[in-house]
Amino acid sequence: MRVAYVRVSTVEQNEARQLEALKKHDIEKWYIEKVSGKDTNRPKLQEMLDYVREGDTVYIHDFSRLARSTKDLLEIIELLAAKGVNLISNKENLDTSSATGKLMVTVIAAINEFERQNLLERQKEGIEIAKKEGKFKGGQVKQIDDAAFNAAYEKYKNREINKTQFAAALKVSRPTLDKLLKDKGLQ
Repeated sequence: MRVAYVRVSTVEQNEARQLEALKKHDIEKWYIEKVSGKDTNRPKLQEMLDYVREGDTVYIHDFSRLARSTKDLLEIIELLAAKGVNLISNKENLDTSSATGKLMVTVIAAINEFERQNLLERQKEGIEIAKKEGKFKGGQVKQIDDAAFNAAYEKYKNREINKTQFAAALKVSRPTLDKLLKDKGLQ
């Protein structure tokens, strides 16, 4: 499916320029919002990320419409790549389904991975200090009823609910749901 994400920062701004630029892609589903890109807590962005599936392509006018911070942009790119979704940016002329696009995303991902490893090292050091001081107890494992999981998973598979609704049905966070799906080999 060809999906477009269009964003302007305020209700006074006009998204017509982006819409016109993306028309050439024969978009099947549009996600349009008028909200700041300061973070990823945007309803239409989250709805689009929940909706897209393997083989879909997301079209954007430029990367600044998807995210304002490099960190957020890289996280969105990685999420789409993990789902098998292609990303095409008009302005940057980047298509993750092309060899050059994959190379560019790989370079971006390598930089992100380096940053992530540094963060994990600092986190590990902090946890060790907290353990020595008796302040770290670790996370608690959440038990999920198999019947409830299976019922919600069927609805999710059939696109009756999105991933956010799936997590809410199980009373878990999105990251916890992602971990559950990964542990069950359903990612």
